[in-house]
Amino acid sequence: MKLSYLLVIFFVSISGSVGDGDDEFANYTITKRILPKHIAVGVATAAYQIEGAWNLDGKGEQVWDTFAHEHPERFAGRANGDVASDSYHFYKEDVAAMKEVGVNYYRFSIAWSRILPDGTVNNINQAGVDYYVRVFKELEANGIEAMVTLYHWDIPTALENQGGWLNPKVVDWFVDYARLCYKLFGKYVKSWVTINEPKQICHSGYGNGGFAPAKPSPGIGEYVCARHVLLAHAKAWRVFDREFRATLKSRNTIVIDSDWYEPTSYSEADAVAAETKRQFVYGMYANPVIKGNWPQVMIDNIARFSKAQGFNESRLPPFSEEEVALIKDTYDFIALNHYTSYMVSAITDPNHVGGVNWDEDSGVKSYQKSSWGTAAAGWFKIVPWGFGKLLRWVKETYGDKEIVITENGVSDTTGTLRDQHRIDYLRSYMSHMVDAIYDGGVNVTSYTVWSIIDNFEWTQGFGAKLGLYYVNMSDPLRPRIAKDSSRYLAKVIKTRCLLDSC
Repeated sequence: MKLSYLLVIFFVSISGSVGDGDDEFANYTITKRILPKHIAVGVATAAYQIEGAWNLDGKGEQVWDTFAHEHPERFAGRANGDVASDSYHFYKEDVAAMKEVGVNYYRFSIAWSRILPDGTVNNINQAGVDYYVRVFKELEANGIEAMVTLYHWDIPTALENQGGWLNPKVVDWFVDYARLCYKLFGKYVKSWVTINEPKQICHSGYGNGGFAPAKPSPGIGEYVCARHVLLAHAKAWRVFDREFRATLKSRNTIVIDSDWYEPTSYSEADAVAAETKRQFVYGMYANPVIKGNWPQVMIDNIARFSKAQGFNESRLPPFSEEEVALIKDTYDFIALNHYTSYMVSAITDPNHVGGVNWDEDSGVKSYQKSSWGTAAAGWFKIVPWGFGKLLRWVKETYGDKEIVITENGVSDTTGTLRDQHRIDYLRSYMSHMVDAIYDGGVNVTSYTVWSIIDNFEWTQGFGAKLGLYYVNMSDPLRPRIAKDSSRYLAKVIKTRCLLDSC
């Protein structure tokens, strides 16, 4: 048996991450321990999903505008985000909802093309700047801190027309934009996020083409995108660290999303397969940011498959020594989005060569159980125990770092105000988080619910509702109506108790 496999078996055995979590947590009960008082609770949104006003007051077009207008058939109900929840006009109602729940902070994104219509700092749209200043001041007046995401998937179309995230120039385009935001809004912002969920940007945007800009280049372009996203994040973080940190006294990081990947069995092969999948999903971005380079299993797998597929070199573009040094340690805390989990099994054929894409490059099989509860989207299975296992794994893999949960929530298709399913989801996921804190010593400091209001959920259109507040998208006034889950979260924030009593 190889030493590396022995180490994997030892690692997963001490972390409790081998085997079927359904069996392990079959008799699980929600914890009576309180949510630690140091944990801040917030809510999150993203610009395209809530703002609307897609072409008002000088805003430029961005890739989701373009994608939705040119390919309405790719969106449920042929919907788009032209108006969405109309937070451009009703942001005060959003803040009032947050105030009613009692959240500590609000995570939202700046629309790059609202302040820079063509994506460059040569053309600043003052009306867009003024809009965000109004939002910041409304938050400040209500005692709610701002956590700002600079990029939530919406690169200006003018830059996408020049290659977008596949063009090396995008690194400097993004850095110029980030620097401007630090200057314009820095005094209002407590925490910065450079880029949200690079996996979705690159794998969905340039890999399978399911998301904007919908330019599929599986196994090639998606890796070029990933390389540029990491360099853009790193340079923007370095600018913040060098030029703004001392004055602004805020923090900066990147948000990486990850599902949990559970081995199908206690076999050595499945344990290795699950760890490989985790490194291809989370480690692909966390490893460079924390350690400086791609995970070694990615480097090895993609080089091996590329050679077998007839490529002259690995499809995974390398980082230079200077770039490794640039990217390493560009985070002030780990920011993690999580929603669901998968089972993983090994592919036992030693001669297996997958297709040319990121999914196949992991060289494993992943699937979800039909017995798991399902939210609005078929991929969205409800697996609370996976959250706790992921948190423990992040600590054990990357060290005792501060972890901020920057997204967690659940969808439905009706927007019902009596959303007991959302209460159950939040309660169970938070319970496993609390267990990871108390029993696993995981240093979680914040928990963010997606989302404060129903919004435009990308290609699912308005068919997936994730809000604590219902928004009637056919009503021009877009009233925000409290759901039962908003009252539940308000109670948790006030009492720190996940149950009716602790």
